[in-house]
Amino acid sequence: MSGESESKILTREQLLDRRQLAKAAGRRVVHCHGCFDIVHPGHIRHLRYAKSLGDILLVSITGDSRVGKGVGRPLIPEELRAENLAALDFVDWVHIEPRPTAAELLADVRPDVYVKGREYENNNDPRFANERAIVEQHGGRVVFSSGDVVFSSTALIAAMEQSVDPFHKRLTQLLETPELGGPPLYELISRFRGVRVLVVGETIIDTYVMCDRPEVAGESPVMTLRPVERRQFDGGAAIIARHLAAMGARPVLLTALPADEDGAAMRRRLLADGIELRTFPTSTPIAEKQRFLVGAQKVMKLDLVDPLVLDATEQDQLIAMIDEAARGCQAAIIADFGLGLFGPRTLTRACLAARPHVNVLTGDVSGRRSSLLAMRSMDLLSPSESEARDALRMQGEGLPLVVWKLLEETDSRGSIVTMGPEGLIGFDRLPEASGGGEGFATRLKSEHIPALAPLAIDQLGAGDSLLAAATLSLAAGSSVRAASFLGACAAATQVQRLGNVPIGATDLRQFIARVHNAHLAFTGAEMLAQRPVSRLETRLETKPETGVCADPSISLAAPAAAQLNPAGPNGPLVLRAS
Repeated sequence: MSGESESKILTREQLLDRRQLAKAAGRRVVHCHGCFDIVHPGHIRHLRYAKSLGDILLVSITGDSRVGKGVGRPLIPEELRAENLAALDFVDWVHIEPRPTAAELLADVRPDVYVKGREYENNNDPRFANERAIVEQHGGRVVFSSGDVVFSSTALIAAMEQSVDPFHKRLTQLLETPELGGPPLYELISRFRGVRVLVVGETIIDTYVMCDRPEVAGESPVMTLRPVERRQFDGGAAIIARHLAAMGARPVLLTALPADEDGAAMRRRLLADGIELRTFPTSTPIAEKQRFLVGAQKVMKLDLVDPLVLDATEQDQLIAMIDEAARGCQAAIIADFGLGLFGPRTLTRACLAARPHVNVLTGDVSGRRSSLLAMRSMDLLSPSESEARDALRMQGEGLPLVVWKLLEETDSRGSIVTMGPEGLIGFDRLPEASGGGEGFATRLKSEHIPALAPLAIDQLGAGDSLLAAATLSLAAGSSVRAASFLGACAAATQVQRLGNVPIGATDLRQFIARVHNAHLAFTGAEMLAQRPVSRLETRLETKPETGVCADPSISLAAPAAAQLNPAGPNGPLVLRAS
């Protein structure tokens, strides 16, 4: 700090001595007071305007111990804040005020003009009212600056924290929660083994047709695809059951299967996974959804679907089968894929038939013909945000209100709402929460889980894997928060694969380990970056061609805005600089 700047920073005694000299010389003193944590353009305009009102500009700042702007504030210590202001040529005096307000200082200095920002003009804060009264009592006047641009250090710092790395900040908060630590999550997954879960819903065959790159047909401007390979995956309720089996549970699948070749092949695959099968007889073929891909890009989708049609007798038969199959199960999943197994009334009856027999009842819907609001007495619903809003016709309302209305109408306890690249939010209804009104504001606990794999290879089946993992978590005694996090881990693992592939307990453990290891590596990098040395001096040398630490025991990129960037489903998880 230059000698000139240092001479501007005054103790209380020095300040009062100079004030007396200025008064004797007939010079007008203008006073500004605040935190001035980050001196931004709004401050510059404010202070320049203040200086124009007099001869001498005094700026007092609130001392560190008295700054009441939240955890981690002030960002800049008082000595540096004072130096920043003293470096401005139009600032004459700077003083660090140890008291919480400027009231006593104003009584001693008795400025000719006290300048505050425009936001104080209609402010009813008693602290400012006291300051104003003191200034006017001693013959001074209070002026509100009329700068063209309004800034706030608090808002800027909050915005900086979010823009620098909102993903890493949120992930840090989650991973520091005791129940989301590695060992507690591993122990939770171990409790999946042997849990008996009933799954009720339609089965689907998902076919991927791999094609050569498209050409334009000669006879008309239409795209021409040449299939070179076909891959088939089980979908719908079948893949939910296969996820459960892979995670160690004992699933019971109740679904409609035809007595044709596709139905027989589906039976063999499910039985091979150890899934107990209860089939509802039908002559309708298994729904097939074909997706045509060029490389990893989907270019067309073809639904080969004949909806199931159940008469009243068959509906009663289905409900009786659900009632019987649910006995002895710890949990049940009702999955309506909109293919005809459930109408709204049948879906409600299905939920109520399973409810008395299980500790945990969860459900999801998909497709235009499904009916989310027909579900009843669920422990967990897992719609997408658009599905929830469409069902309730609430497009403009806040999401907590939408979820509250959903839980009220379905008489349900909790919900996981998926939001695509923004991740998901788990909502848990507090035990005492009931009735209408605006109770959602205080009667819903929510937990945002960011998308753990923002670069998805294939989003097919992410919701199914999420529902399976979340259901088992609740059945094993977890909170909605832990269930949401494990569901997010399962979904993130799923979207790194092409097609519907069962996610197992080992996959979950490996993904959790990579998330925690990446978090620890990033935290270590942040600590090193905060040392008073050049980044070139750090021992964490990175490979310039990859940005990955050369030390094989540490997977990290340069400390910057980070996102999880898994190198394949089983590869090392690195934090990618962006």
